[in-house]
Amino acid sequence: MHTTARLRRLLLFPFQGAGRPVSFLVTGVLVQLGVLFVASLPWLLFLPVLDPAGQLLLAVFIPFTAIVLAGPLLTEVQRGRFRTRLDVAIPSPYAGQRPRLPEWLRSRAGHRQLRYHLLDGPLLALTGSFTLLAWVVAGTATSIYLWIWLVPLDWRVDHPGYYTWAAYVTAAGLALLHIARLSTDALSRLDTRTATVLLGPSREEQLARRVEDLTESRTGLVDAVDAERRRIERDLHDGAQQRLVSLAVNLGLAKATLTDLPEEARKVIGEAHREAKEAIEELSGLVRGLHPAVLEDRGLDPALSGIAARAPIPVRVKVDLPSRPSPTIEAVAYFVVSEALTNVVKHAEASSAEVTVERFGTTLLVVISDDGVGGAEPTGGTGLAGLAKRVASVDGTLSVDSPVGGPTVITVELPCVP
Repeated sequence: MHTTARLRRLLLFPFQGAGRPVSFLVTGVLVQLGVLFVASLPWLLFLPVLDPAGQLLLAVFIPFTAIVLAGPLLTEVQRGRFRTRLDVAIPSPYAGQRPRLPEWLRSRAGHRQLRYHLLDGPLLALTGSFTLLAWVVAGTATSIYLWIWLVPLDWRVDHPGYYTWAAYVTAAGLALLHIARLSTDALSRLDTRTATVLLGPSREEQLARRVEDLTESRTGLVDAVDAERRRIERDLHDGAQQRLVSLAVNLGLAKATLTDLPEEARKVIGEAHREAKEAIEELSGLVRGLHPAVLEDRGLDPALSGIAARAPIPVRVKVDLPSRPSPTIEAVAYFVVSEALTNVVKHAEASSAEVTVERFGTTLLVVISDDGVGGAEPTGGTGLAGLAKRVASVDGTLSVDSPVGGPTVITVELPCVP
């Protein structure tokens, strides 16, 4: 029983799942035959009436030019062949639309595709032709007993040993069927690997596209986080903060009007009024830390002027922007200045500071300087490492020049998107 099952599997192996790879080889051969036919048209039409020089021109230049000009179309045809016959999707090497023919001819992707159409594709199709021929020969040899019955009876009577050599031919046909099947699978895999490398994006192009995708997704994430921060700021400002203000007003009115209450009750009301005002002040600072409303409403100049006004040391602010950058870049610039000035107050022992914000082309330049003791290091735990990470989140750069004894100059460059 097991021997019969194994024999059945052995006999059926060449045919199981062979339809798609065989049709893949057939379509590859047909594509190359179509290209060969188009390239041979000048020979068929004009060769008899031309001199030897013209014949050489037709033999080399015109077929080559025809294949080159049809390169983008051939690429799409080959991609369709892999997609429909093998379920292999070969991605386009171009991030957007396919470039025009002159740009395509100059591109590295175009050169790779032409290599496939001019060299690798024809060689693979030629090998596929021999493989398909092996299928035909193997099928004919395997069915030799059927063909023998088409031979006249007299011939079979005169050749009584035909059964023996027909058995040998059948066995050879079965062996060739297995070889043809293995060759078909191997050739399909080879063609797939070759086409993926030459018709699809290169390793460098894949990495570049991956970097672009990651940059876009990171930008979207940063924008989403910034929008969520603004939403929380509005909710706190319009909700919890207004409720605390209303509570403080009511407690203040109670403290001023309810004069006939016992001293202990008036003391409790006064204490609650004071704590409500402190909570309002803390919540205002928290709201400003999330996303100040003045930044969204009026831009960087008023927002940075507000930071300078709250600083315990004199801070000179100069903002020169012809137009507002994107909200995300504005927020990064604002928080960089805010955290840098906080570091100045805490660590620099400075008597004054200066903030300059200017735009040069597509770059927003933010410079924060102070006359403190210097010695600031991005890895020194002074918050500069956090500033560098915040700047890097939008592909910006941060540099620190802080010799011992001062002054300290922090320079930030941000990609400025109007």
